[in-house]
This record gives sequence, C-alpha cells and structure tokens, in this order.
Amino acid sequence: MEQQQDKRFVILDTETTGMPVSEGHRIIEIGCVEVIGRRLTGRHFHVYLQPDRESDEGAINVHGITDAFLVGKPRFGDVAEEFFDFIQGSTLVIHNAAFDVGFINNEFALLGQHDRADVSQYCTVLDTLLLARSRHPGQRNSLDALCKRYDIDNSGRELHGALLDSELLADVYLAMTGGQTSLSLAGHGAEAEDEGTGAGGSEIRRITGRVPGRVIMASAEELEAHAERLAAIAKSAGGPSMWQTLTEAPAG
Repeated sequence: MEQQQDKRFVILDTETTGMPVSEGHRIIEIGCVEVIGRRLTGRHFHVYLQPDRESDEGAINVHGITDAFLVGKPRFGDVAEEFFDFIQGSTLVIHNAAFDVGFINNEFALLGQHDRADVSQYCTVLDTLLLARSRHPGQRNSLDALCKRYDIDNSGRELHGALLDSELLADVYLAMTGGQTSLSLAGHGAEAEDEGTGAGGSEIRRITGRVPGRVIMASAEELEAHAERLAAIAKSAGGPSMWQTLTEAPAG
C-alpha cells in the first residue's frame, strides 16, 4: 500500500466568468500547487484563459480579472493536455470542490473529451469545505475564516486569485490534517531554486520562516461552545463530566 507521506496532492483553485456553469460560464484562471510528503515540491500549474465570453460584473469584483486582461490568453483547449497530465492520478484538494470540479468537467466536455469530463474518474477529490464543516460545525468555514482560525497570513489576499488561493489552501489543509504549516521545498532549503512549471509562467511564492507543529489555541468562541457542551453533558448525566472533574479540581 502506498505510504501516506508519498501520496501526491494537488491543491487546486479556479476563477470563472461567473456562475453557474449551466448558464455558459467558463474558467478564466487555474492555479495548482503540488504537495508530496506534506511539503511543496516546487511544481505548479498556473494559467489565465480566454473564455470567449464576457465576465459578470459581480465576478470581476471578486477576482479583479477583466475581459481586456484576458485578450490574447490561451484557450482551455490549448492547455488541456498539460493540465490533465498535471492533475491525473493525484488527490485533488479543493475548497468547495463541487464548484471547481463542475467547471473543469464542463471544459473537457466542451472539447469533446468526454472520457475526461469526470474528474473523479482519474483523481481522488478531497473537499476542504466539507472537511472544515465536519471539524468546525456551525462556524464560518470560508478560506479567509480558516486562515484566521489557523493563524495563516492571508494579508495579501485583497482579491481572489487561483494561484494565491491554492497556496493558502495548502497551508490550511496541512493545518487541519496534522498541524504542519511549513511548506518549504521537500528535501531542500529555503534557497532552493524554483523548478516549477506551468502554462502561465508565474513563479510560486514560497511561504517560509514558519515553525512546524505550531499549537493552535482555541478561540474565545470555541471555548464558549466547549463550556456549553460540558454543561449539557453534566445536566444529562446528573453530575460533572470527567473533564470537569479533572480540570476544575483544586491543586493538591
């Protein structure tokens, strides 16, 4: 069986002309970073795409990518093979995966590549929004909210961007699944050369200087929810829980 540390993860995000995909909206940006052994490998895929339609004003307000900027950019068909090669066989980590997967499937379908028009047939899809909801029920679980909860610096995220968001999501995913938030290159120091690839030609920004294994302290909101839960247990059991007995006992 393949060891967990050797599995290949691709953290992915897209930006689109709007939503929903059923109304003819298209992908205009794809950003992916590769993680193996809970570290960035340095490989990434990033591209802006000409969608052959206008973007909704509301979508532009979110990502800031104008129609004029996309003039002359490649179409999805120009990068489809490279993109498929980059993601196939990986575990795709996506926040609100149904949205991005629906658009990716549609792009392959529009090319007539129906054998590729179901991402789940050649990748494992892991939705971090569902993961976050299971771990933090009743709380806000947007990417910004998770960055705040796990003390991840997202100060550069004034607008949504597929590559930046995939980098932040990689940090969030590692924090949610084990506490490691250092994404330095596997087997290399911070000064390792960037060997990333991608149709967009953009260099990935390293997140350096963080200490692995940071202890994430509970927020005031989480502490309050914990206290309410203990009170409910005590009421149901007719006495304090073991946790309360141990933590509230006077020092001997």
